Amino acid sequence: MSASAGKMGPSLTQEILSHLGLASKTAAWGTLGTLRTFLNFSVDKDAQRLLRAITGQGVDRSAIVDVLTNRSREQRQLISRTFQERTQQDLLKSLQAALSGNLERIVMALLQPTAQFDAQELRTALKASDSAVDVAIEILATRTPPQLQECLAVYKHDFQVEAVDDITSETNGILQDLLLALVKGGRDSYSGIIDYNLAEQDVQALQRAEGPSTEETWVPLFTQRNPEHLIRASVIKNTPLYFADKLHQALQETEPNYQVLIRILISRCETDLLSIRAEFKKKFGKSLYSSLQDAVKGDCQSALLALCRAEDM
Repeated sequence: MSASAGKMGPSLTQEILSHLGLASKTAAWGTLGTLRTFLNFSVDKDAQRLLRAITGQGVDRSAIVDVLTNRSREQRQLISRTFQERTQQDLLKSLQAALSGNLERIVMALLQPTAQFDAQELRTALKASDSAVDVAIEILATRTPPQLQECLAVYKHDFQVEAVDDITSETNGILQDLLLALVKGGRDSYSGIIDYNLAEQDVQALQRAEGPSTEETWVPLFTQRNPEHLIRASVIKNTPLYFADKLHQALQETEPNYQVLIRILISRCETDLLSIRAEFKKKFGKSLYSSLQDAVKGDCQSALLALCRAEDM
């Protein structure tokens, strides 16, 4: 990544971090995700259907998309294990051989455990150009502590190196301080009581923290305070809006940024994609579903639309 403090100043990191921390909120009925547990789930039927889809005359892409975008990640993992037991074949590798392009990338991401998907995205971001800075922060800042710890464990297992070591070797300056603080996972847990005096102190500290050497103030604050405290201090804004902005940016490029679209839609479809859709429509005056329809082409369109789920009127 080789990002320096010059390119990664407080303004950019504060903008990114100001949107973290709200992703765990759920609606009264349980989830703000578009993809939920399939009630009439039959792991054997799904495994058989996928086998037919890749061994029949021609690859049945629609069947593959229909199964994988209508099952929760836990159900997809069960399908993968059952497929292996029944056929002695690895489902992920079988589908990888049958598909190509962005549809292959979507299917691979859907079949991976969440921690493995995040670990690979984080590794790619740390080894990529400066443009991937926000990806690393996004993953480290918006995952819950248990999710983050699992991601870091998988990172070490898959790449035979600690994420901390890659951060230290691939970054420097304020970005390195920020990422290392996030990796520590030292955010306070919410006790149910807001310390309004501390919130006011933090607000005043941030107001005073101006200039090139302010990271000593805001990095610990952003990475250690619990989300409820940061909301009271008017630091956290709106996580769904942050992702809506990122999706809009990805769709505005000459060629849609499929890596961003795939990462966000898959990582948020079981948590808060409904909220992201609402913020997208509110800000841009057009639904995310329609925007995907207009911008995305090829086999992957049906998969991304299935994850988005529906039009917002």
